[in-house]
Amino acid sequence: MSPVVSPVGREEAARKAAEELLKPGYEKESLFDQLYRRFVQFIGDLTDAVTGGGPAGGIIAAVVITLIILGVILLVGWRLRRTARRNAMAIGGLYGERVLNAAEHRRAAERLAAEGEWTQAIRERLRAIARDLEERALVDGMPGRTADELAAEAGRALPGFAAELAAAARSFDDVSYGGVPGTQAAYQAMSDLDERLRQARPVPLAVGGGPS
Repeated sequence: MSPVVSPVGREEAARKAAEELLKPGYEKESLFDQLYRRFVQFIGDLTDAVTGGGPAGGIIAAVVITLIILGVILLVGWRLRRTARRNAMAIGGLYGERVLNAAEHRRAAERLAAEGEWTQAIRERLRAIARDLEERALVDGMPGRTADELAAEAGRALPGFAAELAAAARSFDDVSYGGVPGTQAAYQAMSDLDERLRQARPVPLAVGGGPS
């Protein structure tokens, strides 16, 4: 008669299952899955701990779980809004992530132009124009400014250059977002505008006359 094999106990089965899952053939649990599993386990443990107090414990558990869920929703919403603001400043923004002054942007543009990198040179030249206007207090130093916003504001301070500033903004947008390759002619036009803007002075405010 064959000996009777005793069934595997619960703890032994759990131990063997854990050992099996730790073998190299099994993929490790992703970070998201780990966080989700631990969050669900935390909620379950909290519910078990509080509901031991009867109906009052159940109410407390419901309130605590609701507050936790609301906190998670608010945190996720805050992160999404922060990311959206950061993306809004990056997408369509004039400067990107670098913080340079007008002279530095101008030197970068000249170096890129010497290398025949017309697209990048055009971007840097318009950035030089924008920084120069900001440094001379002809436009405000607005974070996340777009090329069109720069042209509109600068055109009010220097109305004689309004049309050329608008054209320069379109050229910047074309090479940056429209897939239009930069050209030597486009860069030269931007460079000439930069040089003339450096010598320009804003239109003085009209002074109202007194009564005649």
